[in-house]
Amino acid sequence: MAETGTTTTVRTRRKVREGIVVSDKMQKTVIVQVLDVKPHPLYKKVVRRSRRYKADDPQGQAGVGDRVRITETRPLSKEKRWRIAEILEKAR
Repeated sequence: MAETGTTTTVRTRRKVREGIVVSDKMQKTVIVQVLDVKPHPLYKKVVRRSRRYKADDPQGQAGVGDRVRITETRPLSKEKRWRIAEILEKAR
């Protein structure tokens, strides 16, 4: 049984990360540091790894120290592939 004229594209879920804004010096862009804490596969010692993502912030609402949730998106520039979904907690 062949389908006629219908194409279905399967869209995968976008990755979501939570992190802290460490720089807001650029226009419409912030740098978000995401901390990944997990046990070492063999030795079971807890290992902390951090990664910095450039995230789109078109209104410029996020500031340094804010906890934010970022979601994966299409490439917006050479290194920017994430967008701020929401600000979870403002810095004090």
